[in-house]
Amino acid sequence: MHRTDHACRHCAAPLASCVLDLGQSPVANDLIDPSVKEMRDGETYPLKIMVCDRCRLVQTVDLIDAEDLFRDDYVYFSSESTSWLRHAEDYVRAMSERFALSAGARHVEIASNDGYLLQYSRALGLDTLGVEPCGSVATAARAKGIATCQKFFSEALARELVADGGQADLVTANNVFAHVPDINDFASGIRELLKPAGVATIEVQHLLRLMQRNQFDTFYHEHFSYYSLLSAKRVFEQAGLRVFDVEELPTHGGSIRFFVCRDEADRPTSPRVASLLDEELAYGLDEDAVYLAFSQRAVALRTDLRALLGRLKDQGCRIAAYGAPAKGVTLLNYCGIGTDTIDFTVDKAASKQGKLLPGVRLPIRHPAALAVERPDYIVILPWNLTDEIVTQIGDSFDFDGSFITPMPTPRILPKVTRRAA
Repeated sequence: MHRTDHACRHCAAPLASCVLDLGQSPVANDLIDPSVKEMRDGETYPLKIMVCDRCRLVQTVDLIDAEDLFRDDYVYFSSESTSWLRHAEDYVRAMSERFALSAGARHVEIASNDGYLLQYSRALGLDTLGVEPCGSVATAARAKGIATCQKFFSEALARELVADGGQADLVTANNVFAHVPDINDFASGIRELLKPAGVATIEVQHLLRLMQRNQFDTFYHEHFSYYSLLSAKRVFEQAGLRVFDVEELPTHGGSIRFFVCRDEADRPTSPRVASLLDEELAYGLDEDAVYLAFSQRAVALRTDLRALLGRLKDQGCRIAAYGAPAKGVTLLNYCGIGTDTIDFTVDKAASKQGKLLPGVRLPIRHPAALAVERPDYIVILPWNLTDEIVTQIGDSFDFDGSFITPMPTPRILPKVTRRAA
């Protein structure tokens, strides 16, 4: 069901200030299977991003129900990225050391996907439970031996989980808070789930870095909200939670990890919280001018990317893309770049191969197609994984072309040195 909301999802204030209008866009992760006639093919929805004048939460105004987005055929498997697996393993090690988690400590992950993270907690002897509504990835997690509750997280579900297995020492929510329509209920659920001295960590793309680095392609329907410390702090405080520390991360082009506890917990607040809040205010996240400038930069990037690729096509160059991420769907549809410019894209996820990117209908092929078709240029759609992708292609194929990254401005990367035979 498609609906249009015009009130802030946190404080209910009327939404009046537009950050970015990306026009009509398809659901980014609804890849098209040409063999399935009844698929939602060709449907697009308004993708308009607003900022609340009261609490400064940046959010979508036109959206689709979460149940229609995160289904049993969900195609994103976290374990497909080796760099993300390293991130998860490093996280588990760091949290277990910092908070002295011993064998038997209860670790619950919200949006646990295919067990990519909890497998490392389980290896340390922690009592693990994943909460994951999508059947495809929940099944993969269970195959790894990760107990998984296949439901959407909420305050009511948190009470059920506590009644069944007790409160948690550690709650992890990586890249899910942006996907939640009812953020107040979600935050209240975290409080219910935590032990009195428990800790929750919530990782999201940091709005400040997103805007500084012009990453407008990370706006799509599955992301209902985009957080700064300024806005997230208000959401947590209303739920009886306190941000006692923050950590900036390089993931997804610039993320923030909120360390959250119950407001009465005996945990000192790190000076990093005030420092980062000061930086956000100095940038102007509580003022309107910075959002207008961001919108203007998105328009300029669209113009520049179309011009670059058009010039290469006029020279007779063959252009392919790498990856089939949600951000790529936003970018290509907003820029109006389809098969007349890019021949195909490749992705190592078998669940995506043979399908089409929605809207622009770009074919998704196996990476081996690069060796057969030998394009002159490859546009890296998951630009946050550029180093990993360039290395992967360099190790696997005799590619002598060049790579293009679209963010923060479109540019051609220096050619990769060919490996000696």
